Amino acid sequence: MDVPLWLALIVVGYLGIKLIRPPWWLVAVLLLGGYLLADSVFAPIVDSTVK
Repeated sequence: MDVPLWLALIVVGYLGIKLIRPPWWLVAVLLLGGYLLADSVFAPIVDSTVK
């Protein structure tokens, strides 16, 4: 079964917010930080670490 990455992220994010109930500011900081990090000079370092 092939699930698109965007759908899997939405489901995991929704369940994480419902079950763990983190503060909304923390969710916003993580999303914004991830977006900014993906477009920075550190992206190749993170990519090689994750793989």
